[in-house]
Amino acid sequence: MLASIPILSLITFSPLLGVLVLLFIRKDKGSLIKTIGIAATLIPLLLASWLYVAYQVSADPLQYKEQLDWIKIPLNHEGLQQQLTSFFFEFKYTMAVDGLSLPLVFLTALISTMAALASVYIKKRWKLYFILFLLLEAGMFGVFMAQDLFLFFLFFEITLVPMFFLIGIWGYMNKERAANRFLIYNGLGSAIMLIAFLIIVSTAGFSQLVEGQTVSIFYSGDIQTIMHNLFQDPNAYVNQNAPNNPFYLGGGLKWTVFIMLLIAFGIKLPIFPFHTWMLKVHTEAPPSVVMIHSGILLKMGAYGLIRFGILLFPEEARQWAWVLALLGVINILYGAILAFVQKDFKLVLAYSSISHMGIVLLGIAAFNVTGMQGAIFQLISHGLISALMFLLVGIIYERTETTELDKLGGLSASVPFISGILLVAGMASLGLPGLSGFVGEFLAFLGLFSTLKVLTVIGTLGIILTAVYVLRGVLSITFGPASEHMLGLKDARLIEAIPMITLVAFILLLGIYPNVLSQPLQQTIGSFDQVIQSVAGKIGG
Repeated sequence: MLASIPILSLITFSPLLGVLVLLFIRKDKGSLIKTIGIAATLIPLLLASWLYVAYQVSADPLQYKEQLDWIKIPLNHEGLQQQLTSFFFEFKYTMAVDGLSLPLVFLTALISTMAALASVYIKKRWKLYFILFLLLEAGMFGVFMAQDLFLFFLFFEITLVPMFFLIGIWGYMNKERAANRFLIYNGLGSAIMLIAFLIIVSTAGFSQLVEGQTVSIFYSGDIQTIMHNLFQDPNAYVNQNAPNNPFYLGGGLKWTVFIMLLIAFGIKLPIFPFHTWMLKVHTEAPPSVVMIHSGILLKMGAYGLIRFGILLFPEEARQWAWVLALLGVINILYGAILAFVQKDFKLVLAYSSISHMGIVLLGIAAFNVTGMQGAIFQLISHGLISALMFLLVGIIYERTETTELDKLGGLSASVPFISGILLVAGMASLGLPGLSGFVGEFLAFLGLFSTLKVLTVIGTLGIILTAVYVLRGVLSITFGPASEHMLGLKDARLIEAIPMITLVAFILLLGIYPNVLSQPLQQTIGSFDQVIQSVAGKIGG
């Protein structure tokens, strides 16, 4: 049934229905605006849930494909007039999902709804806030579904603009500085990514159409076309498929593009030392916005690195596996050590995100099926856990007006439900078996141990440090000495309890029954295994 409707476009653009309705609502109708904003996120959540359940595990990995010719730009007018070989830049609207993007689409829909519920604490300009919020959600969906480089880049850039204003208008004391740093760093990453994409399209993005005496060469960002061209013999690449194209993406140019993609997506992930902008965002943006940023936007960096860096350039990635593993270990230890010494709980969580993203790098660097499964599990798990953590930060701040650890304490006496959820989130973050955090960490380290044992052993020190800083932070908040102004606080309201319980339920589900995520991954992981075997044969195992 889903095959007959453009389900992916409906998911992507359904938040814009909320934007359209909000444009006709008076800005002083705060309750109505919030209701419409939250309701608008429920539509894509329902559609994404339907899509996840309907995904056929045994079918073609790339499913529900939607393709539309969008823009065609002729590059040689003379050739068109004289019926000679013609060259075109072609932009296509191509959307699809596979086992890699499908879980991230559902994660985006889920966390967006939970963040919309957490947005009840926004105090001003509700109409503009929810318009930007819904635009951001549409952009995030497009990033994970786009199957064309230019379309991916377009959606990627769409996410930057609303996020900039969400930080700069509704953040805390240094919000403008945080917003500017976010835009500068991510803008630089986008510029590097665009140059890399242009090189890929102009060399590997060609396809040929012969009609009588007319030969048309198309340069497009279609990912499947690019993969087909990259994975065949360079001589055939030049001479047979595109006789008029003297270029191919090989040798040093491949390495250049791979490194550019690593830097571009490394800024978004973030990889040390491109992380400082993220700390400002996590401390200055409102908690509902940080839920989106930590839970989804950071995952766009890892997704782009896997989709374009690893799957398009597997030989280069395999040879640089030790570099990725080293960067992952640095992220893990650096983030964990600095998280341990922080006095602000928001900074503890910010450095914790850096550390956990290091585990994703370790899983990718393992360059085997086990490690890649661990990396993707870690992406989904951290998205859920970090969103829950920052939801709790917002709830606690609303009651106490502080996130300083030495000013918080004994909350279990006055707000036992909130404290209990915080304890569950902390246990998930440190990787307690039975919760989602354990699965991704275990698979990532297990995968890397078979290839880089020394770095794996060093990286496991981060697990010990994680347990230390998480327990330090959580226990000092819940069971530390209670000050007088911490007594008599109100426990969670219904609108706060719903997202807390929902996120905990998914954290438990992935921890107890990880097959719910591993099943959609099967075809994608199978394709990755084929790439591994091919690369192993080329570089000698």
